[in-house]
Amino acid sequence: MIQFLKKYKAFIFGFTIIVPIFYLLDYLGLIILPEERTYEIVIFSFIWGLVIALPIHFFNYLKEKKKTALSVLILFVLFFVALAIDSFMKLPDNPITFVLLIGFWVGFAYLLAPSFFKKYWKFIAFFYVPIFLYFFYLRLFSGDLDAYLKIKEDIPMIYFFIPIPIIFTLWIFEQWKWIQNLKAEKSKAELSLLRTQINPHFFFNTLNNLYALTVKNSKQAPEVILKLSDMMRYTIYEGEKEKVTIGGEIEYLKNYIELHKIRYRKLVSITFNHEIDLNLTIAPLMYIILLENAFKHGVDSLSEKAFINITLNENNGYINFIIENNFDTKETNEPNGIGLENLKRRLSLLYKNNHEFTTSVTNNNYKTTLKIKKHA
Repeated sequence: MIQFLKKYKAFIFGFTIIVPIFYLLDYLGLIILPEERTYEIVIFSFIWGLVIALPIHFFNYLKEKKKTALSVLILFVLFFVALAIDSFMKLPDNPITFVLLIGFWVGFAYLLAPSFFKKYWKFIAFFYVPIFLYFFYLRLFSGDLDAYLKIKEDIPMIYFFIPIPIIFTLWIFEQWKWIQNLKAEKSKAELSLLRTQINPHFFFNTLNNLYALTVKNSKQAPEVILKLSDMMRYTIYEGEKEKVTIGGEIEYLKNYIELHKIRYRKLVSITFNHEIDLNLTIAPLMYIILLENAFKHGVDSLSEKAFINITLNENNGYINFIIENNFDTKETNEPNGIGLENLKRRLSLLYKNNHEFTTSVTNNNYKTTLKIKKHA
């Protein structure tokens, strides 16, 4: 609470000091407070409290932005000139003072929210131009001063403030939309970064294996080149898309498995069962980290009887990916690296509450289940 008060002390100061200032100016005869209309005093106090508080709150910013500070100073000079003219001429609702005050408020609003003011100036004008024209008509052309004051009793000045809640609500909506867009852009940038963090070592290892095959003039070399090319194309081009087909993901995983098999001289049992609509869509590169972990923490740690079992299906409105592998308990623990953290982060950004991610360890078997809601 104390920290909050320190942070917004300028507003507390502004709202506290404005009421005594109003009554002092009323006592000196510089302004006339409408004692019979307390709500007007409350509204004026709130607005002018903000006027006092905002420059104080943003004092350091104004020190850096001298042009903005000069604009604020000119606006306050304009206001005090309007106040002096009003006091000198002693005319109720002086049209000259009114024009100067309009200039003050328009300038102040523009300084606070220039982009909003530029975007919605027609909307603001739609509300206020008729009101101002009607005021000038009543003040200058409805008869003498007594006739105007009589009309004013029936039409209090509160009507000038009716559009303010509408405009303020619109401003709040613009801020909300800006924050949402900012979050979306942040998420998009973060997703792009996470996609690029897929382990590049696989490609380097495959290129080394390919080099060895070409030296031996192996017949496998062209096949390896083709599969590696398909994987790189998929990673670069399909990986940038928001959605890809399950069929594309399956082919990507198959290529990964086949290229890994070339590395091993030991027997590795790998099964990949997929009974699923190949046209279903999902975010790209969603399963490769799990498969990579199965090789890295499972197959690579065992000298014999290594296995990886993969199941991809759809059930109860979910796309289910289940991968299970064995591992050497003496050499490795449950995989928990950057790749897995990246996957979890991507899932939270893309699918939020529309996914389930679980892991389990039984003896030397590690099982991961990823469920993603269809059409999420």
